[in-house]
Amino acid sequence: MTNGAAGAAVFGAVGAAIANAIKASGAIISVEPQEFLTILGRTEKPLVVHSPSGFLAKYKYLTSYKGLVFFSQSKDPLLIPASVELITAKRIWIPQM
Repeated sequence: MTNGAAGAAVFGAVGAAIANAIKASGAIISVEPQEFLTILGRTEKPLVVHSPSGFLAKYKYLTSYKGLVFFSQSKDPLLIPASVELITAKRIWIPQM
């Protein structure tokens, strides 16, 4: 196999892995931080998964509302209401298209 063919095979495999990750996770809707907080206010018993910021990384947040998954990220931590159940994750990875 030539280097070009090997590179194409790797690229194809990576593309397939991303497509499979999206299929497994379903649709993830990216929203601005303020909209994310608005969604939390509409939810009866909100649950948020968040990952703290790291080197060159932003704070990331996930929640579910009416069967959809919402994602937001911010350079500063969001002021999550005390009534929200909060789970801290080591890392949140969202497939990119």
